[in-house]
Amino acid sequence: MRRNTGRNIETVEDDSGKVTSYHRHPNGGGLIGPGARAEEDSFIGATTYVEAGARVGSGCRIGRGGWIDREAVVGDHVFIGDDVYVGPASVLGSRVHIARHSRIGAGARIGRGVRLPADSNVPEGTRIADARASRSALVCKRNAQDSATRMAA
Repeated sequence: MRRNTGRNIETVEDDSGKVTSYHRHPNGGGLIGPGARAEEDSFIGATTYVEAGARVGSGCRIGRGGWIDREAVVGDHVFIGDDVYVGPASVLGSRVHIARHSRIGAGARIGRGVRLPADSNVPEGTRIADARASRSALVCKRNAQDSATRMAA
């Protein structure tokens, strides 16, 4: 349940009853959690969450419906498309480009200049050193049929 307690503060209650207060980012209106930091010159889409302890660098653009999980680090000048999940304690180097509907697993490390296509899935703990390495890195395209099969199992 979300409640607007003021112009720039939103409170969210999870299923267990825990209430967390988020403040709205001045550029885009994204929700910034307690202890999280996002540079003011970055754009954070209004329906994106930046969770506790996460950091977003300068000159970034994070689309709508995203989730930057706890303790994740997003470097400078990073582009993150709509509906992208960045797992806890993941690190995205500067000038990384992650297209829409992608998932970055917990603890992944993605180096400077890496470009990931739409619907990418970077498994937990994966390391992609830099833009040259991303061409040969194992990045699995999510497949709706595979997802449906896993959910049915």
